[in-house]
Formats: sequence, structure tokens, C-alpha cells
Amino acid sequence: MSLKAKLEAIIYAAETPITLDHIVALLKDSAIAEGATEDEVKSHVRVALEELIDDYAAPHRGIEIRQIAGGYRMSTKPEQHDVVRDFAKSLKPPIRLSLPALETLAVIAYKQPVTVPEISEIRGVDSSGVIATLLDRKLITTAGRKAVIGRPILYKSTKEFLLRFGLKDVGELPSMEEFEKLVAESFQSELLPLSDNGAEGAPAEVSVAPAESEPAVSSSDEDTILAESQAAGENDPAA
Repeated sequence: MSLKAKLEAIIYAAETPITLDHIVALLKDSAIAEGATEDEVKSHVRVALEELIDDYAAPHRGIEIRQIAGGYRMSTKPEQHDVVRDFAKSLKPPIRLSLPALETLAVIAYKQPVTVPEISEIRGVDSSGVIATLLDRKLITTAGRKAVIGRPILYKSTKEFLLRFGLKDVGELPSMEEFEKLVAESFQSELLPLSDNGAEGAPAEVSVAPAESEPAVSSSDEDTILAESQAAGENDPAA
């Protein structure tokens, strides 16, 4: 990969403007590999950066590289403001889930199809109310009924779940150990109160491009779910 390609990737991935010195430190070995000496690394990177800026300044480009607050970052060109604004308005807002809701979603994703009693047994707390939240978010849907006494409803993840989490299919889910680590890191970095169906819990945000989702439940199952929730109550204080 060329020095300019690496430079482009770094600026694209940077969440905040990245300084020239930081870029030089990251691309020192690449610059030397392209023939620059130790003393020429910074000027070599600067030349590549200027060429990249010129490339993006071309009229057929919709974004540009700008110098902002002492660093460099990519941004849309001012003349594309209207179309970008319209696109932003069309996006779905991020889904915010409480920790219990995220736990329940994880159980369904890894154990699907699964019933509410099975989910509650794994979590150690009644999960009826959390199920209603996930159905409302269209992250799960019904998958028929289990052939046991009472014929409880089975639940599975939806296409919307895959879209929101950026997965090709459930086979791309991380291992349980990796998932637990990701959840722990997420909630340690941002512990904010969140009301979800009238309860509090730490939020987790997931955002992807909008797309059509599967229907959550059939009209006949909606009545069953409501009846089950009212009968069982919601013992999970943070659902």
C-alpha cells in the first residue's frame, strides 16, 4: 500500500483532526520504505498530504480534506450541504438500550429461537417487559411456539438486528467472552441514566443506515404477549 493510501485511511478514520506530527509518527516506516531518509520523513509525508488534498479538491469529489484546529480531517464540501442535510434527516435515530435489554438481546441472539422462561432462567430475573421493549425496537420477532406444555412463544433476532449491529448473519457474532468484554467497556465509558419503559439503566447506542425491517409480531401474538406480560409482571427493575 502506498504512503498516500495509508495517509488517506488514517485521516478518514480519525474522529478528531489529526496533526502532521502524529501522521509522521504513524507513517515513518512507510516513508522510509519509499526511499525517504530519517531527516526527509516529515517533508515526504507533507508532500503526500498536499497531493492528497489536491486530489480531493477536484470538482468531481464530494468531500475534501481540511486543516482544522491544528490538524487534518475529512469533511463534506460546502456545496453538498443540502443533499447531506436531507440525508441526515432521513436517518433513523440511534437505538438506546438499557443494560438488561442488551443482556436479553444477547441471550436471544446466541440461543435463538428461545422462550421467555428460558431467557429469564439464564438471566436470573423475569424478562417479560424487556421482551416488549425489544419487540417495539424491531430487534427481535416471534419464531412460532415451542412444542411443550403451554406452547410458549419462541423469539429470534431480526434483519434489523443485523443491520443495527453491522453483521452479515448471526454467525459473525463475537464469542460470549468477547461480547461480555465489549459490553463491560461500553458501560464503563458512559454511565448515564436512561428511561426505557419507565426504568433506569445505562445506555448503549447502536446506529446504522436505515433499512426495512421484519414485522415484529403478528396481531394474534401481540395479544398473547400483552397478556403474558400483564400476568407475569416485570420483576426486572431496569427493563
